[in-house]
Amino acid sequence: MKIMSLIITLVATTALIALGQEGTVEEVKHGAKKAGETVKNGLETAGKKTKEAAETVGEKTKETAQTVGRKTKETAQTIGGKTKESTSSTHRKSKKTSRKTKTETSEQQSTNQTPNTPSPTDR
Repeated sequence: MKIMSLIITLVATTALIALGQEGTVEEVKHGAKKAGETVKNGLETAGKKTKEAAETVGEKTKETAQTVGRKTKETAQTIGGKTKESTSSTHRKSKKTSRKTKTETSEQQSTNQTPNTPSPTDR
């Protein structure tokens, strides 16, 4: 009987150890599952934040491109207007100078004309 009670004690002890290990295994599984969920949630949050940041950068880039385009167009129009004014002014001044020169040339020609009659020294 002593052997029988020793065997029963050993079997009971082994069963308790096995059950204790099973509980530990379950705890490890549960902890791993929680850790996995935490990592998954962290990755999802990081993904959302990255997406939001990318959208913000995209919007800011678009706004900047539109502003640059508008400023470039305004600058081109301003330069075009000033060039047109400068050209018109130059053309007007050139015409004025040309008329003035023609008038002066005409006056000089009329005063420099010599009479067609022979002078007494020509004889």
